[in-house]
Amino acid sequence: MKLIVGLGNPGKDYINTRHNMGYFFIDNYALRHNVEIIKKKFKGNYIKLKFNNEEIILLKPTTFMNLSGHSIIKYLKYYKIKTEDILIIYDDLDINFGKIKLKKQGSNGGHNGLKSIENVLKTTEYKRIKIGISNNKNIDSKKYVLTNLSIKEKKTIDLLVPIVNNIIDDFILNNFEQAMNKYNVKNK
Repeated sequence: MKLIVGLGNPGKDYINTRHNMGYFFIDNYALRHNVEIIKKKFKGNYIKLKFNNEEIILLKPTTFMNLSGHSIIKYLKYYKIKTEDILIIYDDLDINFGKIKLKKQGSNGGHNGLKSIENVLKTTEYKRIKIGISNNKNIDSKKYVLTNLSIKEKKTIDLLVPIVNNIIDDFILNNFEQAMNKYNVKNK
């Protein structure tokens, strides 16, 4: 079983913010499979589905970003999912806007959602899709991540949907390393 997590903040006020990249991409992956992430359990909205005979859970923690790990750890324990079988999708201020970077491990880069996850997992070794939202506007980072995307930025992010969907598929099929080689090179 695989757990794919989109990080974000719950509520209508945050739907189109930069900090909700994880929610956006996980919702689009669900849409591709004609499902909605509407079931509720363990402080998260989730849906179970099968892809290529692999059972997967798509999860949107409904805690605020800083507490995302509390929801994730409950799913890992309940479904007996190993840390190598989780994928986290989130926004990253240090990556150019509209670029993607894949990692198998690394620091949290000051991202509070990742800090929460690492606090409960007790490791930095988990797979990630980082969506670039770079802050070139001299706005305080905490405020910037909660600003809405412009129409132009939204169009750029929309173009990433099929790419992120393919990366998620690669993760499910145990081809994450190949996806890293393919997409990390393309994004430089």
